[in-house]
Amino acid sequence: MSKIKAAIVGASGYTGAELVRLLVRHPEVEIAVMTADRKAGQSMGEVFPHLAGLGLPDLVSLDAVDYSDINVVFCGLPHGTTQEVISAMPQHVKIIDLSADFRLADVETYAEWYGHAHQAPDLQTDAVYGITELARDAVKGARLVANPGCYPTSAQLPLVPLLKAGQVSPEDIIIDAKSGVSGAGRGPKEGTLFTEVSEAVHAYGVANHRHAPEIEQGLSGAVGKAVIVNFTPHLMPMNRGILSSIYVKTEGGATADDLRATLETAYGNEAFVRVVPEGVSPATRHVRGSNHCLIGVFDDRVKGRAIILSVIDNLVKGASGQAIQNMNVMCGLEETMGLEQEPLFP
Repeated sequence: MSKIKAAIVGASGYTGAELVRLLVRHPEVEIAVMTADRKAGQSMGEVFPHLAGLGLPDLVSLDAVDYSDINVVFCGLPHGTTQEVISAMPQHVKIIDLSADFRLADVETYAEWYGHAHQAPDLQTDAVYGITELARDAVKGARLVANPGCYPTSAQLPLVPLLKAGQVSPEDIIIDAKSGVSGAGRGPKEGTLFTEVSEAVHAYGVANHRHAPEIEQGLSGAVGKAVIVNFTPHLMPMNRGILSSIYVKTEGGATADDLRATLETAYGNEAFVRVVPEGVSPATRHVRGSNHCLIGVFDDRVKGRAIILSVIDNLVKGASGQAIQNMNVMCGLEETMGLEQEPLFP
């Protein structure tokens, strides 16, 4: 049986590099095409020296891609650029879009938060929002999967099962999240310069971060009514990783033990989502380089409240790893294929 031929559109960013790092060891995938308009003609080793010597094709411009032999496309272009690009792709290719362009089901909500009209509203109706563990059946039959954002992945994985179980209130959910700098992308920005980030922590997108409606969309779906969350992200002086500290009201007298038991039931057979034992506080270093999500649960000192800690690698489970996980499901492969590596520690 021939290998799946994959194209990586937008391969010169951090998520593109992670896709290459993971896919070169995938036994059923061949990286056939990689695009990067500003670096077209260069080898991947020139752009990312750690990926030299792997026999990869040189980078090409987007308009030079021939999709006739391509089976799967990973689209890693910036937000706001992929709708028209994906609309022009032939029907036979399966697509995993790592941008935010197809994550919000309501095109008016998209326009409100992203500042421009949706350019492919008809295609939006076909897109499946793909947190794999929560949407596996829908992902299986999808042609286009909207790969979730990093913060929304870390928040929804613990919250959705607990909301569905009625153990936490959909009211007054506080998500205090911290991310490594790679989440801001590879392009030069003043806010991600070394002297701006080093020895400092700062909040950004306060009360208006674009991942808020994405989180709310998933939580609202879990309870069948509108949910509004208090979400504040922070930039940390580290390369990769996300820690979401989530503060919730419990329902029906539920304790941390009850919440932990529900999560263990929900994810007991999952390869990548793990609930840590009582009293253990998961850290970003415990998931670095892996497709894992670790979840810890604590009783708050405030009666009737609990604290949930969720950690992922923003470039893997928060982006490229989950994209490959979704591809595996879409193509009928073993879901863990190419993602078996344990975290890099210390």
